[in-house]
Amino acid sequence: MLRIANCSGFYGDRLSAAREMVEGGPIDVLTGDWLAELTMLILAGNRLKGRPGYAPTFLAQLEQVLGTCVERGIKIVSNAGGLDPAGCAAAVAGLAGRLGLRVKVAHVTGDDLSGRDLGDAPNLDTGERLPSAPLTANAYLGGRPIAAALSAGADVVVTGRVTDAALVTGPGIWRYGWRPGDHDALAGSVVAGHVIECGCQATGGNYAFFGEVPDLAHCGFPLVELASDGSSVVTKHPGTGGLVSVGTVTAQLLYEIASPRYPGPDVVARFDTIELEQQGPDRVRISGVRGEAPPDTLKVAINYVGGYRNTMTMVLTGLEIEAKARIAQEAIWSRVPRESFEQVHVELTPLADAVPPPRTVPLSGTALLRITVMDPDRKRAGRAFSSAVVETGLASYPGFYGLAPPGDASPYGVYWPTLVPAGTVRPRVWLDGQELDGQELDDRRFTAPEHDGRGSGEHGSGGPAAGDQGCDGREGLPAPRVAPVAPPVPPAPLEGPETGQDGDGPAVRTALGAIVGARSGDKGGNANLGVWVRTAEQFAWLSGHLTVERLKELLPATAGLEVDRYDLPNLHALNFVVHGLLGRGVAAGPRLDAQAKALGEELRAGHADIPRALL
Repeated sequence: MLRIANCSGFYGDRLSAAREMVEGGPIDVLTGDWLAELTMLILAGNRLKGRPGYAPTFLAQLEQVLGTCVERGIKIVSNAGGLDPAGCAAAVAGLAGRLGLRVKVAHVTGDDLSGRDLGDAPNLDTGERLPSAPLTANAYLGGRPIAAALSAGADVVVTGRVTDAALVTGPGIWRYGWRPGDHDALAGSVVAGHVIECGCQATGGNYAFFGEVPDLAHCGFPLVELASDGSSVVTKHPGTGGLVSVGTVTAQLLYEIASPRYPGPDVVARFDTIELEQQGPDRVRISGVRGEAPPDTLKVAINYVGGYRNTMTMVLTGLEIEAKARIAQEAIWSRVPRESFEQVHVELTPLADAVPPPRTVPLSGTALLRITVMDPDRKRAGRAFSSAVVETGLASYPGFYGLAPPGDASPYGVYWPTLVPAGTVRPRVWLDGQELDGQELDDRRFTAPEHDGRGSGEHGSGGPAAGDQGCDGREGLPAPRVAPVAPPVPPAPLEGPETGQDGDGPAVRTALGAIVGARSGDKGGNANLGVWVRTAEQFAWLSGHLTVERLKELLPATAGLEVDRYDLPNLHALNFVVHGLLGRGVAAGPRLDAQAKALGEELRAGHADIPRALL
């Protein structure tokens, strides 16, 4: 087995995680994901201010473990290079020198397309044409350049924008020699990479049934034991908090996906073929994953400056909340006309309902009235707006107060996904500052040297790499049109007096969350919402009950939007993609929940008539 550990799920994750993973038990490869769509924009801003275009927190973690990794032969693979992989690699080499260590450092480039004429690149989600010059433009590379770096002898590999799963697929290609046609093995590695890419989300973090998770405050990071056929076991180090169960793994599998076909640069992984098995405490086996040839395009994430934004939030308390919100807006727009701004977004969010149903008085409790304005003119969106809100303080609704003083507008970025032909993007691999020649990079097989067991302590990882094994991440690529693999057939709905199918037979009116788990998130301007249950009988009910129409009833914010539903009966799960809920992406999104992280919990709070036999 190749033991691949994760020590970071985002730029800002727990700094002690690398040390915990290296010292907590045997591993062969230490990986970490530092990049999200928003992170590239943050790094661009840092670079404009003269700061590094990579994630310096990676170096802080590395300083704690580099010596131990060199001693044990643990490889390190990270996308912390961001917009400057070469600069990050140089910083790693400098750190190694200060620590008195001899380390071979590789970095991967070729993802940066900002100098290329992308024209009016069509938006992958909306079809619109790019309206402005890019601030950043990065293609999502796959795992093969990482494998080339490791095959050339690199101890540390730093990349720019690669798919999140490539951090696992690359080491898998290196160790087992998978060829491009080994679709099933590659797909299995993509699924394993998708599970651990978000750190503790695979080990009980952000889990719907959090009451089942022991010692969440000390949640351990995940690792996978990756086999030569692409199957894997998800686990964590002994003695750490958290939980690895079929439920926690299912939750992460549903995170930020769309169709069950999950395309990437190396392979299309079929999420509707995944089989999960609880092998023991904190051990879940993933097997059966089928793969298909990747598309002939790569996704490119573009960011450009969209204008300026400003937000003011007022608190509404007591009776007649909606009437107070109307009065507040009338007072504000009388001072600064609403139509003078390019965009205005108003969000009324109840925080507490003091009057339980059935109500005999108008809506009461506490709510937030959040108003965001966006405009190309910084002055118009700045204090001209926020000061106007404050000016209404003594001439507005009773109980008026705000959450922040008047402030200036700030620039915001727009995320713009598009596609380019894969053949027009050339990955480049550098080792200790020297570029590997094309022959090494284009080699269709990568074979790791015979493993000496240092990375796994006394347990080892077993023998030389395999040769032929038979035959990110999606990151928003469209699914290729190929013959489908038949998914498992869901069981027939329950029959008889205990079914309670939408009113037939005994049922209990209760929250969906009594049996339904959920996880939601962002992918550009769209939101993904995955829901699952634990048994085939519960799934038979859920698949019939939770239609797109019913979802829109339970989540009013989705009512006027296009929603796709995908069934994954092998996981007892449904996945919904809500198009356009997040506007132009996280950086430009005016919603209070700009990344749709809470959308799943909002759905679970909705009520349904659930058959008593399923509770």
